[in-house]
Amino acid sequence: MASDAVVLVVALAIANLSRFGRHTGELHVEEHSADYWTVTAVTAALWWVLLTAWGTREQRVLGQGSEEYKRVASATAWLFGVIAVVSYVLRIDTSRGYVGIAFPAGLFLLLVSRWLWRQWLVRARTAGRFTSRVMLLGGPGAVLHLHTSLTGQPGSGYQPVAAYLPGYSATSPDGEELPLPVVGTSRSVDEILTALADCDADALAISTGAALSPRAIRRLGWELSDRQIGLIMAPALTDVAGPRIHTQPIAGLPLIHVSTPRLSGINASMKRTLDLVLASAALLLLLPVFVLTAAAVKADSRGPVFFAQERVGRDGKRFRMFKFRSMVTDAEARLAGLERRAGAGNDVLFKLKDDPRITRVGGFIRRYSLDELPQLLNVLRGEMSLVGPRPPLPREVEKYEAHVHRRLLVLPGITGLWQVSGRSNLSWDDTVRLDLYYVENWSVAQDLLIMLKTVRAVVASRGAY
Repeated sequence: MASDAVVLVVALAIANLSRFGRHTGELHVEEHSADYWTVTAVTAALWWVLLTAWGTREQRVLGQGSEEYKRVASATAWLFGVIAVVSYVLRIDTSRGYVGIAFPAGLFLLLVSRWLWRQWLVRARTAGRFTSRVMLLGGPGAVLHLHTSLTGQPGSGYQPVAAYLPGYSATSPDGEELPLPVVGTSRSVDEILTALADCDADALAISTGAALSPRAIRRLGWELSDRQIGLIMAPALTDVAGPRIHTQPIAGLPLIHVSTPRLSGINASMKRTLDLVLASAALLLLLPVFVLTAAAVKADSRGPVFFAQERVGRDGKRFRMFKFRSMVTDAEARLAGLERRAGAGNDVLFKLKDDPRITRVGGFIRRYSLDELPQLLNVLRGEMSLVGPRPPLPREVEKYEAHVHRRLLVLPGITGLWQVSGRSNLSWDDTVRLDLYYVENWSVAQDLLIMLKTVRAVVASRGAY
């Protein structure tokens, strides 16, 4: 709240000084007038109130996904939209220069401030601070999955502390116990409430497999509300982004609708237009980099500058993907002898950290993904996209399980979630999970966000080999 107030005052002061300098202007409303420092104070107060009204500081959105940023942008847009409408209707000669500076400056500084707070909050939560203690209730498999998901993202702020398995045994018959203590198995609401008090939980997360009647869950919700303990419903929906989920109350039932991802029509046209514009601009801007990289590859080792390899694209269509050559010319012939050196989990996707086939220059250009730049030509030819799943080799596709073929529903990409989430350090299962998440939840906004994150991943050069 304090940092928002400071940011707004600074942004509006910048707008005032930039537009009027030391001699402030005046805003006239019929026979009344006010100097722009007064306008600045009133606008800052209204802006701050709107940020509160839009719920930008709610605990459930702070540090979580893009919802916080969307709310900040929405509140800001509404404020200046109202200013524009009121100025037009009442014929108030509001300074366009003042508004034109205040709007973008304020929004930019607000988002930067929230981003900095988010980095601090995630680090604090990872260290165990500002977290909610959660008791997980449901079947053993659902509880284990929820526990793995929450502990895998400590920055989310949820710390599982106990499991409650209504209708199940407290111990596993096969000896594979849950990684957190089981504090009860009774279906009694009173027993559940006692267990919550005993483990000092701040919230109860109910997952699938909970053998409780709707009446029991309703009473449990009332009791938790009286005790100021949060209630979290965790349905068996995995890897589904928020915009695809819609709640529709029918006869007192909160029905959850999951929309089908649209991979064609206007969305496909928007994605293709974005690819063409950005790929063309990148080719022009990076032309000097192309020349320098090509010269380095040629001077470092014998062989062609470019390497073309057959890959599998959308709907299983094969194409030749271009790269700067980063390996010796007989790399393919030496592959069979190296496959057994690959670590566990590489049965489908071959990866070797210290691959002896990589040349000296090749190691450098792979570390910073310069070898991928010629794929911009594949984008212009319509064989690839800027963002998408990793383009697989034909021999990899032959080993795919049935569900993995969904990766081929969209064009493969130069970058993607796999690129910004660990690159070659990812296991095969993690790569598939990220690619399928992208296919199921594609959007233009997500593509732009991945591109921005790619720059950071490439500069850091983590997981590149």
